[in-house]
Amino acid sequence: MSSATPTSARVRRLPVVGALRLGRPSDVWFKPALSVVAAVAPPSLLLMTLGRLDLAPYTMAGSLCALYAHNRPYAARAKVLAWVILGMLGGLAVALVSASLTRNAVVLVTVGALLAAVQKAVCDATRVGPPAHVILTFVSSAALFVPQTPGQVPGHLALAAAAGVWAWLVGMAPAPLRPHGPERRATAQALKAAAAYAETARGGEEGGAGARSAAYAAVHAAWQTLLAVRNRPSTTRRALERLVIRAEVALAAPADADPARLRSWARAVRGTGRIPRTGDPRREEDGLRREEDGLRSDGVGSRPDGAGPCRTDGGARLDDDSLRRDGDLLRERDEFVGVAAERAVAPRPLWSRLGPLAPVAVRSALGCALAGYVSLALGAERPYWALVTAASLYQANITLTWSRAVQRVVGNLVGVLLFAAVAPVAQLGPLALVLCILACNFGAEALIGRNYWLGSVCVTPLALLVTELPGYQPTGELVTGRVVDTLVGALVGFVAAVAVTNRRAGRRVERALTTVDRAREHAARVAADPSSTPAALEAARRGLAAAVVDLRATADAAAGEWWQRALPQERVVLAEQAAHRTLAATVRRRGLLPDPGTTSTYTYTEGASP
Repeated sequence: MSSATPTSARVRRLPVVGALRLGRPSDVWFKPALSVVAAVAPPSLLLMTLGRLDLAPYTMAGSLCALYAHNRPYAARAKVLAWVILGMLGGLAVALVSASLTRNAVVLVTVGALLAAVQKAVCDATRVGPPAHVILTFVSSAALFVPQTPGQVPGHLALAAAAGVWAWLVGMAPAPLRPHGPERRATAQALKAAAAYAETARGGEEGGAGARSAAYAAVHAAWQTLLAVRNRPSTTRRALERLVIRAEVALAAPADADPARLRSWARAVRGTGRIPRTGDPRREEDGLRREEDGLRSDGVGSRPDGAGPCRTDGGARLDDDSLRRDGDLLRERDEFVGVAAERAVAPRPLWSRLGPLAPVAVRSALGCALAGYVSLALGAERPYWALVTAASLYQANITLTWSRAVQRVVGNLVGVLLFAAVAPVAQLGPLALVLCILACNFGAEALIGRNYWLGSVCVTPLALLVTELPGYQPTGELVTGRVVDTLVGALVGFVAAVAVTNRRAGRRVERALTTVDRAREHAARVAADPSSTPAALEAARRGLAAAVVDLRATADAAAGEWWQRALPQERVVLAEQAAHRTLAATVRRRGLLPDPGTTSTYTYTEGASP
């Protein structure tokens, strides 16, 4: 069990200027941007041709599902997109039925707030990824304030479903051309980040902690992508997993890493050619054993302590670098097997993942409801703008929530100015309106990766233009209403976030670390006990793998929460790596792999940090 001393509790400073700092654009920023345009354009142009552009908000609800799951392997993307479309249709159905049964604004705001809380909790629990619950909440909240009759609801849902199917096809379209594109991109990013950290650590440059954090985050993201498909991995995915393990080895020993080699692997992976081979640990291990046998015939034997080869004729020991490389091969093999064991564990039930998210759901419901009520009290005709603003603020913790509030306000204020400039062009005719909507869709996805506020500059005119699909409205009223609702939603939403904090998040991470340590120690004892039964060994292995999965989920949910201890991110990553190697030891104990102590020239303490 780790003996690291917990960091004392502290209050984090809330950033302002830092929240607006622009980052580097994503390597694949154009993919979601082009996907949303391809998903929105055909249904909208078809409705324009039929003279029913007033129905475009319903088809757009389905088309916006094309924004999701671009980082997932295509097998996993197909399932995620299908669930997103079903979730969108479920929220839209509740909204449309509610709108058809009552026009009481207070009731509709309450329904919208509850829907926003459910959408936020489910998206966080399932880790659906950006844009997460915001698009779903926007669709359902806007539909609440569109006049409906019960007879119109099925037709409007059918339009959204048809557009959703088209969005699914758009999202899956690249699969035949690059079947492993997402996995390749994630692996390349992990290798590049590991190379950057190795250079920083070796040169003693400033910013080493930031480079290390970025590298750990990139490696974790690569594992999430590779493990998203839980069936038997293909040869390509095996090769990619081996490269990610080499990135982990570079993080563990940056002084021994070769940044140039890591970058060359990253460049090769990004393309469509063959994946570079790092060598199968088991085959290389056989080669090491044959080499050792040859050395023995020349007077080289094993050291009495079993730590590695040595000269039996009194000559110099073999190069320590060779021993380190041999050890890296074994560590790579052990992590490889440990990852396979983790993949075999079934995901936790959804209900068990929702429990820790109760504070987030409560703050979402409270903040959205209060924002909507205040907006109604100020005489707003579209209180859902305030509701959606509040819903968009809620991130994994208070610090990020504050940053999102700053970004949302700045982006929306600049966005209404852009809308005022674009509105005269959009009002030239239906085609001009559709083209402006498509341009805003593209701009939002192209820019939002650099900073949320920059994407909001395009999202704001997009939302305002959508309200003009049924008919043009006075620009001044739209601008004024959006500014007021933005300020109300941001202020009230953040106050609700402060009032409902997740104070238990840090304790959950500590408990999860303790659980992993205990499970690892238990599994190591069982694996080392010659009398252990296969049933006991399998139970220990599955218990440890489940604890590792739970640790990552708990750490993701707790990162950066206000008024709590700083999270031990490095301890989390090291605990995961040690657990992977212990998982490998349990698999080896079952006879599926040879014992490294008998087949290799390198030994190390099982479960120790690299």
